[in-house]
Amino acid sequence: MKKLELRCGWMFSDIRLLSLIALLLPCCDCAGVALAQPVARGAQPAAKQPPAKAAEDPYAWKSLLDGKTLNGWKSPNFGGEGEVTVKDGVVRLAIGNDMTGITYTGKVPKNNYEIALEGKRISGNDFFATTTFPVGDAPCSFVVGGWAGSVTGLSSIDGYDASENSTSQVMDFKTGQWYHIRIRVTSDRVEAWVDDQRVVDQERAGHRFSIRGECDLCQPLGVCSWCTEAGLRNIRIRQLRPEEIAAAAKKE
Repeated sequence: MKKLELRCGWMFSDIRLLSLIALLLPCCDCAGVALAQPVARGAQPAAKQPPAKAAEDPYAWKSLLDGKTLNGWKSPNFGGEGEVTVKDGVVRLAIGNDMTGITYTGKVPKNNYEIALEGKRISGNDFFATTTFPVGDAPCSFVVGGWAGSVTGLSSIDGYDASENSTSQVMDFKTGQWYHIRIRVTSDRVEAWVDDQRVVDQERAGHRFSIRGECDLCQPLGVCSWCTEAGLRNIRIRQLRPEEIAAAAKKE
């Protein structure tokens, strides 16, 4: 009898132990699933942040033409001006009687800046990319191929235009050829290039700058032609770097 009781006691103990395990197993499974869930079904990884935008270079070239429209520009009413059109990145100035051109309507610096553009004479025999620009508070024009097609220089210095002052040069401009034109204005001087040739290096101190009356409507920044069909493209502007300003000041 005692053996039977002992066996029954162990049997009941085994049953209680198995019951306890049966109760604990679901909790263990749930815990296992809960722990495994973040790995198997976890949230999507955080999206990568876009790289920080590089700071804009304050001395970089800024394009003033979109190549499709005259946005930011106007065609002045000179009287007798030709039609101005834009196609394939080129502003086309039709022959006027006498002047045709475009004038920038945005803000333009007065000192320590540079303007660049490309121009060509399509037909006609006079200036095709004469550019009016500020020299401090005064205007000035860089004449390209004026006076029957060959005179280049600043109009005007001390009341003398490009055919009369010390910047006057005679150059051969071929019809249909693009020319790179660049004008630099610092507090000390005005310089200008045609292609890689510097054709103007004019000190400002002691001199008075002005424009001819025909270019009044080109202020503050404009490009025009005279009795000539012209093409213009890639008009741009930039501020000069401090070292460029310093270098211009050191020139004699």
